[in-house]
Amino acid sequence: MNTPLPQTTIEPQPDTLNKVAETIDLIQPEVKTSELDKIVVRGGRELKGDIRISGAKNAVLKHMCAALLTEEAVTFTNVPTGLRDVRFLGQVLSHLGMNVALSSDGKAILRAQEIKTHIAPYDLVRKMRASVLVLGPLLARHGEAHVSLPGGCSIGGRPIDLHLRGLEAMGAEIEIDSGYIKAKAPTGGLKGAIIDFPFVSVGATDQLLMTATLAKGETILRNAAREPEIVDQGNALIKMGAKIEGLGTSEIRIQGVDKLHGTTHAVVADRIETGTYLCGLGLTGGSLRLKNTHIDLMPSLIAPLMRAGLDIQQEGDDIIASRRHALVRGTDIMTEPHPGFPTDMQAQFMAMMCLCEGASMITETIFENRFMHVPELNRMGANISVQGQSAIVRGVKKLTGAEVMATDLRASVALVLAGMVAEGETVVNRIYHLERGYENIVEKLSGVGADIRKA
Repeated sequence: MNTPLPQTTIEPQPDTLNKVAETIDLIQPEVKTSELDKIVVRGGRELKGDIRISGAKNAVLKHMCAALLTEEAVTFTNVPTGLRDVRFLGQVLSHLGMNVALSSDGKAILRAQEIKTHIAPYDLVRKMRASVLVLGPLLARHGEAHVSLPGGCSIGGRPIDLHLRGLEAMGAEIEIDSGYIKAKAPTGGLKGAIIDFPFVSVGATDQLLMTATLAKGETILRNAAREPEIVDQGNALIKMGAKIEGLGTSEIRIQGVDKLHGTTHAVVADRIETGTYLCGLGLTGGSLRLKNTHIDLMPSLIAPLMRAGLDIQQEGDDIIASRRHALVRGTDIMTEPHPGFPTDMQAQFMAMMCLCEGASMITETIFENRFMHVPELNRMGANISVQGQSAIVRGVKKLTGAEVMATDLRASVALVLAGMVAEGETVVNRIYHLERGYENIVEKLSGVGADIRKA
């Protein structure tokens, strides 16, 4: 059983957001997509120095949606406020009636005192898949929600049928009409239910965990996702007054409450950003101190990295890492739901294996279309062959710079990593993918020795 964390309630003040606005960059009407922007990388430099790890993108987006569940102000710290996904979601929430303030020092203050509309339109939701997570909170608090079917990057179908089945089990009436999910709660509100997921779904677990906090009675989520970001979400909801047990296990129990209140919560460190820079170190050599992160968030990633030849240790709130040998060793991985190897690290690990000693087999079991970076890495001289769900990576002596195209968020950063060891210049196009999930990556990498710039 989880022991609820100490609750810190923010008493709503009329001028809270006005004061914040004096020093904070508020959500702008439009976030321009830099489709023509590029990153230029020249290889040959070791990484040495400190990188501060941001709060987890995959946690903060659901936290922002959860703020719809209360009329009081919710404050999040350690927020990667520069990310495009955070900005895009801020636009969606602002449209719904939430006051959203984001600061450059990593603070977000959100207050949905009144839901002004229950419609999340296509023009906003199409920009990112996580926008669909407003569906459950809107339905739970407002009783009705019309949310456009989501967009996002192309790494597989990623249907939301489990979200909808779970909401229907809680009593919601749902129809799909003209590209919109139209959901309505029954008279008297949503009711708790036992929901058995046929397979592990992070998004469906997120959606139904939030929704169940305001449903009447008990909801049990079986075969639930166990990611650290879901544990972080649950802990934030507990601070807001939710009653949740079983976080981090495959069965989560939620006792519905009448209302939630405001709180302050620090977002968990981004384990994917942490792992990305560790893979970069595996390619270039050198030594890094990754600040404000912890190996306990990613044991299934740390173990294969250490087998490949990295020395990784925890020192206080930081990770200290270096490469033990001149080359990393060929190491096999298979992506699986947490606590297995994360699919969001598959592309970066593959990039590291391009210069390995020996060979590596990388098997993808989560998404059916997540090897789109393979042709681009092969254009740089890698030796990768795909056979069904597996890719065989045979280590080569060198990579050569080339002009390459990013196809999704994690593929784009894998190409940047490869460029850091390639001979000559690598130009990575369509970096708006990269800016969705990596805060200040050019500044962070150049700060530890990489020859990288935005063009």
